[in-house]
Amino acid sequence: MSFDAAALANAATRRLAAYDPGHDLPALRKRFGSALAELGSNENPLGPSPLALAAIDAALGDVLRYPDPKAGALKAALAAHLGVDAAQITVGNGSHELLMLIAQCFADPGVSIVFSEFGFAVFPIATAASGAQAIRVPALPRDHASMPFGHDLDAIAHALRADTRIVYLANPNNPTGTWFDDDALQRFLDRVPPTTLVVVDEAYREYVTAPGLTSALQFLPKHPNLIVTRTFSKAYGLAGLRVGYAVGSSPVCAVLERLRESFNVNGLALAAAQAALADQAHVERACAWNLGERNWLAERLRTAGFRVLPSQTNFVLIDFGRDAAPIERALFERGVIARPMGGYGLRDCLRISVGTRADNERLLAAMTDSLADAAP
Repeated sequence: MSFDAAALANAATRRLAAYDPGHDLPALRKRFGSALAELGSNENPLGPSPLALAAIDAALGDVLRYPDPKAGALKAALAAHLGVDAAQITVGNGSHELLMLIAQCFADPGVSIVFSEFGFAVFPIATAASGAQAIRVPALPRDHASMPFGHDLDAIAHALRADTRIVYLANPNNPTGTWFDDDALQRFLDRVPPTTLVVVDEAYREYVTAPGLTSALQFLPKHPNLIVTRTFSKAYGLAGLRVGYAVGSSPVCAVLERLRESFNVNGLALAAAQAALADQAHVERACAWNLGERNWLAERLRTAGFRVLPSQTNFVLIDFGRDAAPIERALFERGVIARPMGGYGLRDCLRISVGTRADNERLLAAMTDSLADAAP
C-alpha cells in the first residue's frame, strides 16, 4: 500500500485547499524592477511610522530571546488607546490567525457558522477548519442602489439557527469595500441570541470616513458575545510583521488564550506595533492621503467608463460586467498587479489597491490597452 498523506488528514482538512497568494511577487519584483505596480494586496504604500522602524532597530539585539508571551506592553498600550481592559485583548499573528482561533475555540462539527457571500475569504476557511456547517447568506444584489455586494444584515439575522455558534462580519468588507453603519449593527446585535458570537472584522477601520460608521467596540458593554478584530497590516503599514488583535469580553478572551499559540507574535513585531500605535499623527496622515488618492483614482476610472463600487478602504472594486480574468492577465503582462475575484465568486471584478500616484497612473495607462487585448 502506498503512502497517502492526504487520506490521513482529518475530515475538515480534507475539505480545504492551500491558501493561494496569487502571483509570485518576489519573482515579479526581479522581472519588472521599479516598473512593477503592486496593487493586489491592500498594503499601505506610505509605509510604517519612523517610530516603528526605530523600535525594530532597537529590538534587534533581543532576537536571541523569546518575545513576551503575554504581549503585556502592547496590550497595555492598546487598552489605553481603545478604552478597554487589557484582559479584553488577545493578540495574534495578524487578524487572520485570530479569526481562525475563534472558530477553533468555539466551533465544532455540531454547530453552524454564518457569514455573507463575498465576505472575507478567511471566514469560510475558519469554518471548514473547525468542521462546522457553513451557512453562506446571499449578499445585497449587484443592482442595489447604494451598497452592491454588501452584507444583507436582515438576511443574515434570518439565517441564524439554534445551533449557530458564530457570525462573521467585516466592516468595511474585503473584497467589496462595502460597509454598514452603527445603527444597522445595533439592530442586528439586538436580534442575535447570547449563545451566538458575533465577530466583526475591522481591518480597515482607520480608513473610514462614512457618516454614521464608527466602530463595533462601542457595543461591547451591552453585548458580551461580540468580538472585534483589527490589524496593524493596513493603515499602520506593518503587513510584513503580522500583528493583529481581538477585543471582546474578558471571559471570551480567556477562552481564546487557552488555545493561542505561545509566542505567536514575534519580538520585533511587538515593539513595532507599540511604537506605531503611539504615532497616531502618522496614521492620520496616511489615511488622509489614502482618501484623496482613492477619490482621485475612482473618479478617473469612472470617467474612463468603468463601474467602481463605493469603498471605505484602501482599495476599490471594479465591476467590468464580464469575465475579468483576461483583463487581469493583460494588466499583469504590463507589470500591473491587480487581485482577481473569481475565488470570491466575483468573476467580473478586479480589486485594485490604492497605490502611489505613479502606480495609479501606470494602472490607468495600462487599463485601455489591457481591455483591447482582452476583448471578446
